[in-house]
This record gives sequence, structure tokens and C-alpha cells, in this order.
Amino acid sequence: MQLVSYIISHTQLPETSVKNTVELLHEACTIPFISRYRKERTGNLDEVQIGDIVKYKEQFETLEKRKITILKALDDQDVLSAELRQKIEATQDITALEDIYLPYKKSRKTKAETARKNGLEPLAKIIMSQNASDVESIAHKYIKGDISSAEDALEGARHIISEWINERTDIRNNIRQQLERFATISTKVVKSKKDDEAAQKFRDYFEWEESLSRIPSHRLLAILRAEKEGFIKSKISIDDEKALFKIEDRILKSRNACASQIQLAIQDAYKRLLFPSLSNEALQNAKEKADASAITVFAKNLKQLLLGSPLGEKRVLAIDPGFRTGCKIVCLDAQGNLKHNETIYPHPPKSDAIGAMKKISSLAEAYQIEAIAIGNGTASRETEALIRKVHFKNDIQVFVVSEAGASIYSASKIAREEFPNYDVTVRGSVSIGRRLQDPLAELVKIDAKSIGVGQYQHDVDQTKLQSELDTVVESCVNAVGVNINTASTSLLSYVSGIGPKLAENIVNYRTEHGVFKSRNAIKKVPRLGDKAFEQGAAFLRIKESKNPLDDSAVHPESYAIVEKMARDLGKPISNLIGNSTVLQKLNLSDYCSDSVGLPTLQDIIKELEKPGLDIREQAKVFTFNQNIKSITDLQEGQLLPGIVNNITNFGAFVDVGIKESGLIHVSNLSDSFVSDVNAHVSLHQQVIVKVLEVDVPRKRIQLKLHK
Repeated sequence: MQLVSYIISHTQLPETSVKNTVELLHEACTIPFISRYRKERTGNLDEVQIGDIVKYKEQFETLEKRKITILKALDDQDVLSAELRQKIEATQDITALEDIYLPYKKSRKTKAETARKNGLEPLAKIIMSQNASDVESIAHKYIKGDISSAEDALEGARHIISEWINERTDIRNNIRQQLERFATISTKVVKSKKDDEAAQKFRDYFEWEESLSRIPSHRLLAILRAEKEGFIKSKISIDDEKALFKIEDRILKSRNACASQIQLAIQDAYKRLLFPSLSNEALQNAKEKADASAITVFAKNLKQLLLGSPLGEKRVLAIDPGFRTGCKIVCLDAQGNLKHNETIYPHPPKSDAIGAMKKISSLAEAYQIEAIAIGNGTASRETEALIRKVHFKNDIQVFVVSEAGASIYSASKIAREEFPNYDVTVRGSVSIGRRLQDPLAELVKIDAKSIGVGQYQHDVDQTKLQSELDTVVESCVNAVGVNINTASTSLLSYVSGIGPKLAENIVNYRTEHGVFKSRNAIKKVPRLGDKAFEQGAAFLRIKESKNPLDDSAVHPESYAIVEKMARDLGKPISNLIGNSTVLQKLNLSDYCSDSVGLPTLQDIIKELEKPGLDIREQAKVFTFNQNIKSITDLQEGQLLPGIVNNITNFGAFVDVGIKESGLIHVSNLSDSFVSDVNAHVSLHQQVIVKVLEVDVPRKRIQLKLHK
């Protein structure tokens, strides 16, 4: 089976679409570029479908690489027959491939290998033939060297038979099926750790049992974490008697003395080889599914966070609140540049609220502040209350902004390079302010795993997590577009076809030569060749360019089409921008060619109607209930405003303005069945919730989404 056929078998996508997409990928095209600007070749596939093609392409290539390694190993052993080669080459599953290779693996010294060296393989074959009636007498003939008795000989023969049984694909697959359908996972607390304070968050799993195939991802990951930390032990189980019976049914043909030896070998093979290996494989498969589920949730959360509402180019005063160490204040201009920083002490122990209010008022006036961003950490509510008492001369909006990951950024190399003369507290405050201006541009500087969305991000496969999160960031950056004259190296590095090194070259060129005045000028950046320009140019915006298309998502390769449209309408291109009435007069079929079809032309018209439109909503002011200051202020039945601050498979967590977030369990999101939490709420969504239950000792709050 070739690559295209393999992908089709897993995705059910049209052959032409898959074939052309694979060709584009081989041409070093990116997913955002292919999905946006090669719709005719792909049959209008979206990013998700192209991502699936990429996934199965990589899976196929991994499989083929493993086949080559195995074929070489078998050839080196001089055991590669034409039949075995054909069998390997026809295999389309990595597990089946490893099963074929299992008998030929050069493994560590085994009991079976020792028995073979002692000359016991002929005895094992005699027993497996099941024709001999007196195997003990036959076994006496093999007493020599390290074999001192007939029982030693029989035991060695059984070890060889056990290995044969372990290597049988049909038997392994049968046990796999039983594990897949009937396996349970159970847990027991480690008695010496039962009363540990750190173990209490896992106390639900001190004694637990559940179907392995049905256990929710978050529960399995919690169990595995608790076991890793030494608080519990887990066990995978199936009906052993049933499993043994099915093996015997496949092997035993008689009930003589040979059968008794084979039964012992079957029990040994199952207990020592088959079940330990295959139950670990089943657990690993369950873990991979749990990882995939957790990573999907994390990716959805990250996308919502990155596409969070930007305030835009406004002058911002940002505050990183605190008690003893004071509140760190920075003033930023509309482009996010730091203009001023200092510290105020409105809260205990200094309690200089009046002085702090005067300082904030004077800074707001001096820097013509249009909005205030307050970090949502320690002393956030108290600082917000203070700010709302200040009488500003102008109307200033006040926002509470998530601090998640700000400390990671402030101590990072990126932050040190941006602000070499300022300490981490100033950098953290700047990050809070910039997050309000443009969440995407600021959050791309932080390792996505540190942003604080999702669950168990440290327990899932880190390579797969990083790959998925990088894909999400790339998708978001390219969906929004990037102003090349203001973007940071971090933001530019996620633009299609650019990457970290070219991003650095772009910033260095901009610093040395000034702002880019056209998209064509981008070609002057060192090492930015034709392919990088093709992939990235349409995602890079040039504000105030002579050519208005440079500030749009129209690809430079399509400029000639727009110019022809303008000529046909008898108007300059600038008069087409935002002019739906004029654009609707065009007959798009007149502009179709072998390479450009209606999908691309429709995208061009849509972009001309609203060039550079930000797909994100504008930031909205939000106010918590000012009477709720701690968990003890909550009462059952209260209706409260809140902000969704995390989403999991089992529900959504909501910030209601206190230290502890409340949980809307999946069952409390709707009166009907909920299959996807994200279909009902999104990250940072402003919601109204009803308090169902408050557990003060355990600091748990149960909420219901109020429609």
C-alpha cells in the first residue's frame, strides 16, 4: 500500500485531494498556506483535514522506516525469506509488524534460549506434536550437562513451548481483544502513604475499580499520576481462566501426557510473558487515548485563549498587584512600548491608599491612559476596588487580566532581551498590559504549557503535546495576520514559512533599515527566499502601504487578478476596498483559470469587502460581584457573574472573583446531554452561574450555568 492509499484508508478523503495535498507538503508548504491559498488543488480541504493528512503521512513514514530496520535485521540474521519479506511489506499496522518480528528479536538471555543451548528444542517439538504417551521416559534421554533430571528437561522444554506460544500472533491478538473489551483497572492505596497530606487530593482513588475501555481520560491520568508519586498501586485485570481456556482451545489436540506439559507451558506463557506484556500494551494504549483527549482539550483552550478579545492599540496602565511588595505599575503607549514604571503601596502593611490613588490619577493624565489592566493574582480584587474609587478626568476602562505564565515570561530570555535594564516585576507588569492590548502577540512569547489551561499537561506525551500546541499557535497567528512593522520575533516566527531564524532576520533588517513600506520589500531580508515569501507574504500586513492589498489577506500572486478586476470596473484598486456594491457587479467566472478557481476568487472578494478584518471580538469590561470576597461569602442559590478560566472534559472552571475557582460539572452545563464542553462555554467567556454547593474545608465550589 502506498502513502496516498494509506492516508485515504484512514481519512476517507478524496484521492485527488490527498494526492495534491501530499505533493504540496513535499514542496515544503505549510498547513495555513495550503488551506488558505491552494483550495483548488486540495478540493477546498480545511486545516483540520490537512492536519489529518499530515498526521497519517508521518504515521506511514514511521511504519515504513521501521519496516526497513526490521528487514535489514532479518537479512543480517540470514532468515529473510521471500514469504517473510512479502508479509512484512504488506503489513499496515505497527503492532502487527512487531508481532511478526517478535520471534526474530535478539533479546537478552531468556529461559527458552538457555533450554535450546542445553539441546531441549527436539524434546519441545515432540511434546508439541502431542503424539508421545510417555514423555518422561523420552525426557531421560536429554539428561546431560546442566540437565540433571527428567523434570529439568521437561521444564526446559516447557520454557521453549512458552516462548512459541508467546510468539503466536493469533493468541496475542485474542488476548488483546479480551483486554480491549473486558479489562478493568483497579487501585489500592499504599498504606504507608494513606495519611500523607499530598496524597489527599487522590483519595478518591485509594480504592477504585473501573473498565479500562470506559475510564475518562482525566481519571486515568489522575490515577497514573498518583501511582507515579507513590500514593497508590494500580492493576490491570481480565478473567484469567477464560483467557487460558481460549489459549488451550487453540493448541491442545489430545489429553495425553503431552497435553499436561503443554497446559503447564500455557500457564507459564500467560503469566510470565503474554499477560504482563499485553496488559502493559493495553494500559499504554489507554494512556495514549487519554493523552489524545487531554491534548485536544488543551489545544481547544489554547486556541480560545490566543484568539481572546484584544483591546487594540490603546494606551494602557498595567498593574501587577501585591500586598507586602506593593503594586508594580507600568505605562505603555499604544504600540506596547514601556514609557514609565514605579511601585505603589496601597495595601497592608503600608496601606498608602490615598497616595496610590493620587499617583495613578496623575500617571493616567500624564500618559493619556485609555485603559487599565490589573493582574488577577494576589491583591487583585483589592486593587480593582481601589482603582474604581479614583476619579479620572477621562473615561478609562478597567480590565482584570489573567496573569497565567506572566512570571515565566518575565524570567525568560525573550523578556531579558526586550527589557535588559528592568527586573522581572517590571517585565511581568508589561506582559499584563500587552495581554490586554493583544493577547495573541504577547502569549506567543510564553511556553504554551505554562499558560495554565487544560489539565495534566505534564503527564501526557510531551512531544505530541508540543507538536499540537505549536500547530494551534501557528493556526491562530496566521488566521489573524501579523503587522510586520511592529511584530516581535516570537510572533513572526509562527508566520507560515518564516520560523525563528528568518523572524530574527526580519526584526534585524527592520531595526537597521526602518519599517517595510511594501510586501515586495520583504524580499530584501537576508535568506528570505522565494519559497518563504510565497508561504508567508499574505499573512504579513503592511500598514499605510502604497498598495492597499499589502494590508490584506490577498496573496501577492493574486494582485494581478485584482488589478484586472479594477480595470474592468474602471476604478482604482483603492475604490474597490470595502465597496461591496461595486464588487458584486463582477462575474467571477470571467477570472477563472487553470490554477485559480471560484474558491480563491470568492476569498479575494470577501477580503476586499473587509480587508484585514480581525476575526477576534473586541475586549469587554467585566465586573465581579463586589460583595463576594472569599469562599465564605458564597451561599447556595446565589447568581454570580464569572469568567470561564479553564475547560476540561468533565466541566468548566469559573472565576467568580475569589481565590478558588468554581466547577460547572458537565452535567450542570445544560439540562440535556453534553458531549462537548466547548459547545456550551469558551475560555474567558463571561457567564452567569448559580451556586449549587460550597465545601469550605475542601475549598470546592459546585456551580450551574445559568441560562
